[in-house]
Amino acid sequence: MQLLIAGPMVGITIIMHLAGLALLVGMIRRHTLDGDKRRARMRQLVTILGAAFGLFALHTVEIWLYAALYVGVHALHNFDDSLYFSTTTYTTLGYGDVILPKKWRLVGAIESANGIILLGWSTAFFVSVINRIRLFEHELAPDD
Repeated sequence: MQLLIAGPMVGITIIMHLAGLALLVGMIRRHTLDGDKRRARMRQLVTILGAAFGLFALHTVEIWLYAALYVGVHALHNFDDSLYFSTTTYTTLGYGDVILPKKWRLVGAIESANGIILLGWSTAFFVSVINRIRLFEHELAPDD
């Protein structure tokens, strides 16, 4: 039963993550650089901030989905505990002060694996955004 519930959650969060990253890529592409260096640097900062906040928002929604699942299946009794548990599990911090009942523990473990993969994917995405900005910066530099 746990796998029948956790499997679709993994699929939903992966598809959501892909769609969120695609949306962020589209937003970043709209901030193309022009010849004005001052405006280009401001756009770089806006792009970095937008990517960071966008990734944080994406992970927040994914964590909240898992929290809603725990409340929905009555694994945890209130949303506060579910959100706290989901956040510490998704980020693999896992304090252990709030735990799932034995019949739902596998879902928590799968959330942890799902979270670390999505966080890694976001890290790779963010690094690629920074690298792309650095490449644009080199294009703006005067030729020697």
